[in-house]
Amino acid sequence: MTTPGTTITPGATVLPDGGLKSPGPGLITLDPVHAALLHGLDALLTGLAARLSAPEVVGPPLLSVESLARLDFFRNFPHLGVSAGRFAPDALDGLAAGETPGELPLRPTGYLLPSATCYGLLLSLEGRDVGEGGLRLSAAGRCFRNETHYDGLRRLWGFHMREVLYLGTKQGALDHLEQGAAFVQELAGRLGLDLSRAVADDPFYDKGGSRARLMALDPVKHEFSAPDGTAIASVNRHRNFFGERLGIRAGSEGPAYSACVAFGVERWVHAMILAHGTPEQALDRLRDTLTQA
Repeated sequence: MTTPGTTITPGATVLPDGGLKSPGPGLITLDPVHAALLHGLDALLTGLAARLSAPEVVGPPLLSVESLARLDFFRNFPHLGVSAGRFAPDALDGLAAGETPGELPLRPTGYLLPSATCYGLLLSLEGRDVGEGGLRLSAAGRCFRNETHYDGLRRLWGFHMREVLYLGTKQGALDHLEQGAAFVQELAGRLGLDLSRAVADDPFYDKGGSRARLMALDPVKHEFSAPDGTAIASVNRHRNFFGERLGIRAGSEGPAYSACVAFGVERWVHAMILAHGTPEQALDRLRDTLTQA
């Protein structure tokens, strides 16, 4: 995600009465103040990547269904996938003739829109050896999730997720998460956010299955939430699951362990407004924090 300046010149533009409309459920257009919050917060969130020397990369915009199936995505998250479809060839004449697009057939492409940034990065490392020293990467991307309901900036159909991913040794993964958790709390303090940390209960769909029981004994995901319960960041330990499934090695250590620190950027915007009262006051606090950085 590019990070332009967050300065808004008073009187530079005047939006219509009522502001910018939502294009549909779970969709939102950010006005200039909200957009400045989003970009400014992402600039601060990249501080973790800088601290850990994680270079910036850009992941793929689509993920193959076949690859995700190999990673148990559909077993764990059957409810989240948003499919990418094409109009079937026999629908093209109808489209050109002005027929209603929603009534014309779509053909599956075998690809989904990403639900998390790290999947594309992990798949891009299939069969690679990251060495015993490990590898860190940082990326931000648009992610999409099919939810049962949507709620402003708290729960969107499409949103920005920044992640800092680590692959390497077991101890390296644990260190990565410890450093990530410390960064979240440090940044929250600078921004005036009061976050709580708790074990997450959503990585597996089958709440009563063996994986859920394992999660209770050895949690792999912790979330950091605003006072209203909105989770705005998480630290995620994958063990060596992706290393084994994708043949990613850490030199003589064998299948790589992996871990990621994830930030829902729109949710950070929501948390800032919740903490500081209005978007404008939240932006003032953000500017002060950026000035002190």
